[in-house]
Amino acid sequence: MTPAPVIIAVDGRSGAGKTTLAVELATRLRAHHKVSLFHLEDIYPGWNGLAAGIERYITTVLTPLSQGAAAEWVSWDWEKHYDGTQRVTLPAEIVIVEGVGAAAEAARTMLDAVVWVDAPGEERRRRALDRDGSTYEPYWDDWAAQEQEWLDSDPVQSSADIRVLNHADGEAPGNILQALNYLPSLASVLAPELNARRGLQLRSEKIDAVPDAAALFDALYGASDNAVWLDSSNAATVHGAASAGAPAAEAHSPAAERSRFSILADDAGTFGQSVLHSSGTTRLTAGCATVETSGPFFRWLDSVWGRRAVRAPRGYEGQFTLGWLGYLGYELKRETGGSDVRSATPDAALLFAGRAVVIDHREQAVWLLALDAPDADDWFRLAGEAVRASSAPRAAKAAPTEATAAVGSPAFPLEFSSRDTATGYKGKIADAQHEIDEGNSYEVCLTTTLEAADPGLDPWQSYLAMRRRNPAPFASYLRFGGLAVASTSPERFLRIASDGGMRAEPIKGTRRRSEDAAADAALREDLATSLKDRAENIMIVDLLRNDLSHFAIPGSVTVSRLCAIESYATVHQMVSTIDAHLRPGAPRAEAVAAAFPAGSMTGAPKISTMAILDRLEAGPRGVYSGAIGYFSLNAATDLAVVIRTLVMAADGDGRRTLSLGVGGAITADSSMEDEYEEIRTKAFGVLSALGAEFPAG
Repeated sequence: MTPAPVIIAVDGRSGAGKTTLAVELATRLRAHHKVSLFHLEDIYPGWNGLAAGIERYITTVLTPLSQGAAAEWVSWDWEKHYDGTQRVTLPAEIVIVEGVGAAAEAARTMLDAVVWVDAPGEERRRRALDRDGSTYEPYWDDWAAQEQEWLDSDPVQSSADIRVLNHADGEAPGNILQALNYLPSLASVLAPELNARRGLQLRSEKIDAVPDAAALFDALYGASDNAVWLDSSNAATVHGAASAGAPAAEAHSPAAERSRFSILADDAGTFGQSVLHSSGTTRLTAGCATVETSGPFFRWLDSVWGRRAVRAPRGYEGQFTLGWLGYLGYELKRETGGSDVRSATPDAALLFAGRAVVIDHREQAVWLLALDAPDADDWFRLAGEAVRASSAPRAAKAAPTEATAAVGSPAFPLEFSSRDTATGYKGKIADAQHEIDEGNSYEVCLTTTLEAADPGLDPWQSYLAMRRRNPAPFASYLRFGGLAVASTSPERFLRIASDGGMRAEPIKGTRRRSEDAAADAALREDLATSLKDRAENIMIVDLLRNDLSHFAIPGSVTVSRLCAIESYATVHQMVSTIDAHLRPGAPRAEAVAAAFPAGSMTGAPKISTMAILDRLEAGPRGVYSGAIGYFSLNAATDLAVVIRTLVMAADGDGRRTLSLGVGGAITADSSMEDEYEEIRTKAFGVLSALGAEFPAG
């Protein structure tokens, strides 16, 4: 008896294309494995024999194969309509069983993976009759009724590991193979396929150009269901000043470093994938195939990121070399010491970009990056054309393009309401100060949420208005189906460079800008000399020093800037910089988890303060207070804190809800009036761009 094989069932209704998919999947797996293939249609006892065929398959085929023994079974003679010859199916490293009922309930305990294949009903009928012609046509309705009767009592679709919507365009076999790689039960046997995924070749092309980034994103990804733009929207100000003759030191200042690169990508192409995680379930989509796995998100992230899979092109100074882009929501805190709170939006949403456009604002160049694949040449051509088309002569750059026109007026007035009234929020400030007096926290980063029914805003145009009103180094626009995230964040959460360098840059302390130069300078000076704001900032610095130290080389944690003042379009901010170096071989996903969520959004100490916040806020934060950025194939990551961010999400009734989180750090000597004014200040940049006001009361 040979060792028990890995058994993969390819199931679905007739005409969904599962037979062709099983054959093509077996062919691809045979590149590295011995594969045996069994078709249930060879054993069904006639056109009315679905139930009997499933029983015969389980007892005479699946049971012995699952034990590593040969299966001896009686075939059905479709011409004589009677039992046919005795046949033998030998076990192999991988066995693929295909047909209606392959993943029946009684079979599932013996299966390592279930692939459910589907297609629209009329399309299934057409395919089946095209394949079997007039022989099948008289029996189609009877067979379909048997299928439905079986499925009514056996939830095989919801029990499947992988679901496939088969478009019969040749993409499904590759998509299924990608999805199979994410099933823990197949990890050991599919090691050769996993190694092949890691043997990736990165291709690149550099174009000397200064494109209109908004026009470029719209041209390349305006129609993409899932797309990400990590947008250094203040780059024109920072790098424009440097190119106009500002001191060279300014071109390499912290502000310039944060604003040097913009990244534009979607999940199309050979390697494209997307993933949504909610409450312990990770749902990954590769083309037409979707696979669900259970377990912590950061454990999943560790399985797909953190190892150097590619090298950066020569002359390219960016840290992003393709990989995962998107957001981590605040509720992932359940994995890092916080309690389990459910959110209406996914706890994480990422896409895998096998090709992307990177704009180097300092060098005034564009890098096209793509993993080597059959469709790479066409993409380089199309992307290059889009870059050149969006790169107008520099003399004409002052005129706004059509893609950056003002946001249109919504169909109805945009009116936000707040989860907390002014009185209610101030009462929570008092509660937070009581917790501090009791010694349960030093600093409580209390937040609230502004919400509005969507009056017909265009998410893309809304983001363009926000980036013009409040340009920021970590601005971003994310689209995941019906969910859109428009952020103008100025704050870095955590960067881990490919070489292990770590950096956090928390912001604590905010003043609104004034149009009067003297008043504006006074506001900046007031922030710089505020003992309260410095105390808030220093407490978070100490917290982050601790967070980074968990995986840092001992002695490498330093504070290179403490309580520096940076000015943005609508606010002055107090910023500090903490640096460290990751221990060689340390798990990078765990290093991210050790610092998540950002201490500037929780307070200190983090775990006890998060519990206080759960009680005071009485609701999820969702995307707000999480992180937006990338996890690169060279093991680098750069993540921003999700603040100054509008989230546009479907509410389940075919409508959309707009939400904006705002908050501030509460300390023992906080003034309720000042703290409430601070959240109004922080909301101003987003609300003013949308033509809305902070809700009264």
